[in-house]
Amino acid sequence: MNVALRIGVIGGGGWLGGAITNSILNAGIVRSEHLSLSYRSAKPERFPGAFWTIDNQDLVDRSDVVIMSVRPQDWDVVSIDAKQKLLISVMAGIRISALRERHKTERVVRTLPNAAAEVSMSYTPWIASKGVGERDREIVRAIFDACGIQDEVKSERDIDYLTGFSGTGPAFPSLVASAMMAHAVDHGLSVDVARRAVITLLKGTGRLLEKREECPNDIVRSLVDYRGVTAAAIEEMRAAGLNDAVSRGLTVAFKKSESMGDSP
Repeated sequence: MNVALRIGVIGGGGWLGGAITNSILNAGIVRSEHLSLSYRSAKPERFPGAFWTIDNQDLVDRSDVVIMSVRPQDWDVVSIDAKQKLLISVMAGIRISALRERHKTERVVRTLPNAAAEVSMSYTPWIASKGVGERDREIVRAIFDACGIQDEVKSERDIDYLTGFSGTGPAFPSLVASAMMAHAVDHGLSVDVARRAVITLLKGTGRLLEKREECPNDIVRSLVDYRGVTAAAIEEMRAAGLNDAVSRGLTVAFKKSESMGDSP
């Protein structure tokens, strides 16, 4: 990747914009002097050497690639002319067609990183408009490989689905972890011990799945077949409706994501 590339992050003063910025700087994709960041209120005291501005059009004019990192509900006040530059959106629910029309560029990429971008462990699906060439795709892959793992998907419907699936980031595992931790504390463990046990469990599971390259269901099946303590717990959770609860939650998240894109 050519580190002379000039990248601008609209919303670089925010949490997700800052996480992406930190990742691409650490990966050497951009040098700080070629980085432009915008903010809304107080200028952040980070990323020394970068250009900070409250003028989003000034940021665009100084950049080769523009990353749009604002909340979807705040997008309607961002009126920039991208001047046919590569525009990468990380906003949930905003369609490529709307981005192309408002910002005057045929080179649009819609992405959906998650909260784990802060530790360079995000899963980021993305889809490109017809005007995006292979060089632009290389840039997108480099940016989101720096944030974790990326996949180019086939349709915006895939992005809508993954918004409620992987776009939730740590939320769903944290929900399960919270329930486990509360149960442990109720049974007499200290909060510190319960927290360490749960966090180590999650970290170990992720590394195990990555190393063994097995489907999670294969690991579950092998533990159930063992007919021990784990099997008893899994069978009780399934009987209580765990699978159905997960399915219903993901379905609602998908419908919510689709409806965001249908809003005016």
